[in-house]
Amino acid sequence: MSHVYLIGHITIKDAEKWQAYRNQVPATLMPWAAELVFRAQKIATLAGEHSHSDAVVIRFPTEEALIAWHASPAYQALVPLRQEAAEVVLISYRTT
Repeated sequence: MSHVYLIGHITIKDAEKWQAYRNQVPATLMPWAAELVFRAQKIATLAGEHSHSDAVVIRFPTEEALIAWHASPAYQALVPLRQEAAEVVLISYRTT
């Protein structure tokens, strides 16, 4: 069974707001059977350029679940806080 992953590349602008956002995201994942795989801070960029300092990986059972989660009212209510707290690039991937 293949999974779908959301990878977020993050540069924190306001640590307090970022923590408030992070604390609320897990509840939005539950209805979609999504799992937070890890959150991490960058050690080094070994090849190329990458300006973001943090990352998150979330596993979803299907592409439809990922899209539905992102569009859900529960998650969309957090987007303004996310935008105030950090610069975030969200990318979805399907395992092969």
